[in-house]
Amino acid sequence: MDNTEKNPICKDIPSLLSSFVDTFVDFSVSGGLFLPPVDPNQQTTSNEASNFRTHYPTPNRLVAIGDLHGDLEKSKQALRLAGLIDGSDRWSGGSATVVQIGDVLDRGGEELKILYFLEKLKREAVKSGGNLITMNGNHEIMNVEGDFRYVTKLGLEEFTNWAYWYCLGDKMKALCVGLEKPKDIFDGIPLSFKGVKQECFHGIRARIAALRPNGPIANKFLSKNLTVLVVGDSVFVHGGLLAEHVDYGLERMNKEVRDWINGLMQRSAPKYCRGRNAVVWLRKFSDEVPQNCDCSALEHVLATIPGVKRMIMGHTIQKAGINGVCNNRAIRIDVGMSKGCIDGLPEVLEIHGNSDVRVLTSNSLYQNKYKSYVEDDRKKGLGLLIQENGPKQVEVKA
Repeated sequence: MDNTEKNPICKDIPSLLSSFVDTFVDFSVSGGLFLPPVDPNQQTTSNEASNFRTHYPTPNRLVAIGDLHGDLEKSKQALRLAGLIDGSDRWSGGSATVVQIGDVLDRGGEELKILYFLEKLKREAVKSGGNLITMNGNHEIMNVEGDFRYVTKLGLEEFTNWAYWYCLGDKMKALCVGLEKPKDIFDGIPLSFKGVKQECFHGIRARIAALRPNGPIANKFLSKNLTVLVVGDSVFVHGGLLAEHVDYGLERMNKEVRDWINGLMQRSAPKYCRGRNAVVWLRKFSDEVPQNCDCSALEHVLATIPGVKRMIMGHTIQKAGINGVCNNRAIRIDVGMSKGCIDGLPEVLEIHGNSDVRVLTSNSLYQNKYKSYVEDDRKKGLGLLIQENGPKQVEVKA
């Protein structure tokens, strides 16, 4: 008789650990890094499987949210602004399709909390017929590559906390005879780093362990991200697309980036994710001065993607708020809302069916500034369409 027979709990230790890690959303000691259990009838047949797609039909309501950068409260404010979560932080967006355009990581100290929170909302959304799609930004790519230039002290502490709980779970598994010995998540990671303060060593090691290709957090969250996405007549990308990217293949890029994050490819990110003209780094259509945007290149790209009439992107902070250039064929939605950026007021983009785009903003200044532009026959609270060099279309939320 082995130890598993003497201790029946060991027979079910994998499922027990999974339940332990996935049940306590607000478990105080862990910093709130746990998820509710997944409905086994929905786990692979709906939300997770569908999010591997590159093309989606036009939904009744489409909402796009820009860069979040480790600021959980601002993230929730943006979601509430669009009516996507209620006062208890549960999904209330019904059948809406929501796109978060990347850059959850860096510049703030609640990166993991946001990743877990968005995953929780994905599971809740699918039960209401909704869909929350997350994307890779340049900061996700950087972190998988081990580039931590924009990591904060609080960010390192959060990953240190995560590593403690993860390793504790592995130690529990190791107590049971018959279970495969868990792999050391720190295997191959240096104990020290030249030019880095000693007090940061463990946080950096934890971050590498979590986010490197095939790392637990990379697998659990980042591998589910898309790098380019088409929803109806809009193409989403963090930085921007060039004709060469479209020629290479949108589905191909999504698959290759996912395979790389899962540790199935080379150590470095695919070439279209690195450099000035990368899909997550490009700024040709993001300059706040419209004349500096390459509208001809944009038109060429859009003409090569059937049915698409606009590109929606993040990456470059728009101090004036969400706006459009090139006859609104390029919509820029990064408003720098994180406290680690410019602490901008949350704004989100909304599209109903095939109608024109609309901005929802928390900036009450627009209520008076653009009041004279509002048509008399519009419902109270609705504003105008996005216009180049003119008033933004806004709905002010109190």
